[in-house]
Amino acid sequence: MEHEADYADVAATLAGDAEAYRRIVQRHQQAIGRRMRRFTANAGMVEELVQDVFVEAYFSLAKFSAKAPFEHWLNRIATFVGFGFLKKQHKQKKRQNMEIVLENEPAAESSDAKDAAETLHHVLDQLPPRDRLVVTLMYLEDHSVAETAKLTGWSQAMVKVQAFRARAKLRKLMEAAK
Repeated sequence: MEHEADYADVAATLAGDAEAYRRIVQRHQQAIGRRMRRFTANAGMVEELVQDVFVEAYFSLAKFSAKAPFEHWLNRIATFVGFGFLKKQHKQKKRQNMEIVLENEPAAESSDAKDAAETLHHVLDQLPPRDRLVVTLMYLEDHSVAETAKLTGWSQAMVKVQAFRARAKLRKLMEAAK
C-alpha cells in the first residue's frame, strides 16, 4: 500500500537514506506537478514550484506526524508553496506598476482547450493571491469548504467569506472580458 511505503520511506530518509527520499519524490511528483499547474501556466515555473515543494517537505520531514496520509501532508505544503508564489507574483506586478486590462484583450471564444486554459490563467492572474487560492482549491480542484480550510489553515467561516468575495471579483472580471 502506498501509505505504508511512504511511512517506511519517511523513516528511512530521516535515518539518512537519500534513496528513500528519491522514491517519495518519484511517487508523488506527478500529483504535485498537477497541483502546481493550478498556480501558473508556465511549465518552467511549475517545475521550479514542484522542486520547492519537495525541498520544503524534505526540511520539514521531521515534523511529519503520520496522523494523516503523507500525501495530505505533502499537499498542504504544496498549497502553501503555491500561495507563496501567488503572493510573490502579485507583489511583483504591483511593484512594476503593471496593469492588465481585460477590456483591451478579446475573450477567447475558441473551444480549443489551450485557449480556454490561457484565458482562465489570465483571468485568475487578475485576482489577489488569497482569492486565487480559494478559487483554485474549491472550484478547480473541487475541495469542500472543510478541505479548503484544512489545506489553508483558515477557519471554515473564513473560507466561505473568501470564496464569496473571490466569486464577486471573478464575476466582475468575466463581465469586463465580454
